Amino acid sequence: MAANLRVYSPSDSVVDEPSYADVPVRLADLLPLVALAHRKNYLWLQDFLDDEVRISPDLYEVLQAFQETRPSA
Repeated sequence: MAANLRVYSPSDSVVDEPSYADVPVRLADLLPLVALAHRKNYLWLQDFLDDEVRISPDLYEVLQAFQETRPSA
């Protein structure tokens, strides 16, 4: 399922300071977009490679276990 992104026009009450609040995004919406950007080698993705993301502890455990296993061919 393709993710729907929305573009918001700035409101009348624009804040001078940028807001760095967390933005909740479903993994199901994020993964296809990041995978496509990676596959097509979009340069903008490189700007974010050092950024940290927050994941749930259970997803972290699954990813750690997955990283340690080597799928057989």
